Amino acid sequence: MPIKVHKPTTPGRRKSSVNAFGELTASKPKKSLTVKKNRISGRNNTGRITVRHRGGGAKRRYRLVDFKRQEIDITAKVMTIEYDPNRSSWIALINYCNGKKAYILAPQELLVGDTVVTSTERVDVKAGNRMPLEKIPVGTPVFNIELNAGQGGILVRGAGSSAQLMAVEGKYATLKMPSKEVRKVSRKSFATVGTVSNPDHRLVRYGKAGRTRHKGIRPTVRGKVMNPVDHPHGGGEGSNPIGMKHPKTPWGKPALGVKTRKAKKGSNKLIITRRPKKRRK
Repeated sequence: MPIKVHKPTTPGRRKSSVNAFGELTASKPKKSLTVKKNRISGRNNTGRITVRHRGGGAKRRYRLVDFKRQEIDITAKVMTIEYDPNRSSWIALINYCNGKKAYILAPQELLVGDTVVTSTERVDVKAGNRMPLEKIPVGTPVFNIELNAGQGGILVRGAGSSAQLMAVEGKYATLKMPSKEVRKVSRKSFATVGTVSNPDHRLVRYGKAGRTRHKGIRPTVRGKVMNPVDHPHGGGEGSNPIGMKHPKTPWGKPALGVKTRKAKKGSNKLIITRRPKKRRK
């Protein structure tokens, strides 16, 4: 998907870009497969803010994407490729032979008129087909992977991402995740063949604050410009460093480089190689 770069006709348009949306074939979703989406603005069920810097944004309807695809051995035809405001990838409207319609995550190279199928046995290894990991050839890129068999896909769903099937041994299949982490997943877990669509999503530059407000993201104030009573980084005259060895959150906890995963978590034994530590720029 190409990126359209705006001409610098205004300060807000300078260095901003958008998706060209050339792959999309429909402008409106199928209404029966959408539901109302209430805005929670980062608040929990008691009304307290648990995620900061959320609020406002454009009104959306939630598309009911089928992450399980439980219609086994029933061929489905791709009707449209559509935009979904709730995720970074495109979605595809498919029509099963039995008349049922559903939305699925669209892989790259999936076109209108193509057919996809979910099966417990090995089927054609082509983009969009879904089967257990034990039936997929080693080395195949996969996405929308079940962590536990029958749970529905929860792993590798972001635009342009895919995991590589490394091996299938015993009760587990070994996957190399997009983060470079190598982990085991049940060999009975279903996965979709291919790579998630819209790989150029990461190249879009918003260009101005207003576009992030449309996404429901409110401004973030730096801790170092606050007073000491408001943030550990605050205080000082003029522009000063934070005055400590490592950055902290507003509540005094280390902000970078601290592991938050529980040391005795049960699934630790399924992780073979941790993802590499990101280098700070």
